[in-house]
Amino acid sequence: MVSLTARRLPRFAPLAIGAGAVAVAAGLSFGLGLGGPVMTGILAALLFVAALFGTAWRVEGSRAARNRVASALIYGAFVLAVIPLVSVMFTVVDKGWARLDGTFFGTSMNNISAFDAHGGAYHAIIGTLEQVGIAVLITVPLGILGAVYIVEYGRGKLASWIRFFVDVMTGIPSIVAGLFILAFWVMVVSPMFSADGAPTLSGFAASLALSVLMLPTVVRSTEEMLRLVPNELREGSYALGIPKWKTITKIVLPTAGPGIVTGVMLAIARAAGETAPVMLVAGVNSAIAFNPFESQSSLSYYVFDQATDSSKYAEPRAWAGALTLVAIVLTLTVVAKLLARRSKLSR
Repeated sequence: MVSLTARRLPRFAPLAIGAGAVAVAAGLSFGLGLGGPVMTGILAALLFVAALFGTAWRVEGSRAARNRVASALIYGAFVLAVIPLVSVMFTVVDKGWARLDGTFFGTSMNNISAFDAHGGAYHAIIGTLEQVGIAVLITVPLGILGAVYIVEYGRGKLASWIRFFVDVMTGIPSIVAGLFILAFWVMVVSPMFSADGAPTLSGFAASLALSVLMLPTVVRSTEEMLRLVPNELREGSYALGIPKWKTITKIVLPTAGPGIVTGVMLAIARAAGETAPVMLVAGVNSAIAFNPFESQSSLSYYVFDQATDSSKYAEPRAWAGALTLVAIVLTLTVVAKLLARRSKLSR
């Protein structure tokens, strides 16, 4: 009599095999002195895959065994990708939490020596928010309009050349963007507006450098999201007599809105953490400066400056600055996602 149901391993079998693999790997690693926790994890992974494949092959057959091994490898890749992220977040929170107080958020490093326990990052927070905010105001409209031209209007060599240069800009180092703004804005343009005709370092120059870095990310992400919008939506709109510009603004862009927001937030996250352009063109002022056309600091430079200081008080300030920067980017991302989700549900 032929069975109509295939034999399958119990649900607890992978967990049992995994526990056995860890036990055997720990015994071999520590018992024979082969290594520590890292070697234990590598041996456990190899033993788990081999044991799972052999057991599944014997009970379920070759096809199911290959499927289980492929699934285990996918889950393993996910765990390997998550472990560094969790480790970084745990380290930043653990080391930066203690220094987050009123002094840190309410004072600057003006007239604060390296061996002074006081001092905060108020000036750097103001600089980061203003520089990134101005960069967003410059980059997002240009990036979205550029992507709309490439997808909806661009034809022939011009669109291909624009796409090519956007791809090239995606890989340029941040120091190159800083040098470009230094050579163009600081050395050529800013003396025209200076009273003494001298080059002026400013937070606005840093915003321009961050815009150069953000623009290709916004253009490419928006382009990909616009291409995912079904052509049937455009054709239905045209069939109703709606002009192309209105179809783009009322149908195409709102449909691709959540993906565009994700691309913009990725660009903001990159810009907020850049240090080299700020060092070149912002002037890294340690005092509080609300005017973006004056010398300003930023959280990224603040973290770099404190981390390279030999004082025992500098390291906690560096970790607190890093935690503050992560919190700002996370807050902006969550708010942007909620706004995009709300606008999507309201349609």
